[in-house]
Amino acid sequence: MSVSIRKVESRRDLLEFVEFPIRLYKDVPYYVPGLILDDMATLNPKKNPASEFCSQALFLAVDENGRTVGRVAAIINTIANRDWNHSEVRYGWFDFIDDREVSTALLAEVEKFGREAGMTEINGPLGFTDFDPEGMLVEGFDQMSSFALKYNFPYYKEHIEALGFTKRIDWLEYKVHIPKEIPEKILRVAAIVEEKFGLRVKPLTRRIVRKENIGRRIFELINRTYQGLYDFTVLTPKMIDKYVRDYLSLLDLRFVSLIVDKDDNIVGVGISMQSISRATRKAGGRMMPFGWFHLLKSMFLRYEESCELLLIGIDPQWQDKGVNALIFRDLITTFNKCGFKYAETNGELETNLKVHSLWNLFDVEQNKRRRIYGKSL
Repeated sequence: MSVSIRKVESRRDLLEFVEFPIRLYKDVPYYVPGLILDDMATLNPKKNPASEFCSQALFLAVDENGRTVGRVAAIINTIANRDWNHSEVRYGWFDFIDDREVSTALLAEVEKFGREAGMTEINGPLGFTDFDPEGMLVEGFDQMSSFALKYNFPYYKEHIEALGFTKRIDWLEYKVHIPKEIPEKILRVAAIVEEKFGLRVKPLTRRIVRKENIGRRIFELINRTYQGLYDFTVLTPKMIDKYVRDYLSLLDLRFVSLIVDKDDNIVGVGISMQSISRATRKAGGRMMPFGWFHLLKSMFLRYEESCELLLIGIDPQWQDKGVNALIFRDLITTFNKCGFKYAETNGELETNLKVHSLWNLFDVEQNKRRRIYGKSL
């Protein structure tokens, strides 16, 4: 196949970049597209505040007939490079047909972009921050993807390894069956934590969130909690404002379990959401003309049987003190009221043993694995 690489330079190019995987995976029942409008905003440096600390270039692979056959983003994150003391160019939004010439040509552009900026290694799939899709699926190809993380074909792994990339680290995902009754140990530990430390679950309303600046305080907690994990990008104030506006403003607050001390300081949070994977598939990533109906129905009228556990964050000073028991007691109660049968976790670093141990009290399946691949330039 004759392949040429075209840099994304117009809105039309960007739309083609965003819509390509929807066509690539149109017959795959496990693929869940992102929302086109969201992806367009994320990948537009004029609309994404990550452009303050990230440089980027987007590339399309085109065959001899002018048909798009692949895409990739090249990203240099100056905050992550500074904090982790490396010179890394990231590749992300990496999708391609099963043709070695295509995948090779795309990654060659990322490597060139990195070398020209003085980078010495290439790693991915990664986004601008840890709130973008990251990791290449290497196990769980017969499982529907969550909305937050993306599906890819099994042949991606073969292509990337053939190009000399090796494993950097893995994320594990779990399917957690929601118990009808809260486990006795969780009830016991939660009661002890309440009595000993004076901690409590803080009920949230939109008014409280706005008045007490809850969104910003949650993301500041996330910065403190995750700053030591692999390649984590500490969120800037403008990025926090974006995520508060884009995510927290849309979440059903019943699925946000906020733990505070007697002085109302936030010490822990569990953020989840009802699954919209099947609704997003039906919508094809588009809000118009009828995509909005599928999404609103799934979010407010008829829940799917699962929910997504987006994250659990506990202030480092409060870790190993049972705060997670308060979060689980609260969320299990809410999940049962909503009729959820199971929850899908987000990706959890294989080295984060504290998080993996949280599921010991539950009936769980480790059903997916994602990998970061890299090499020296």
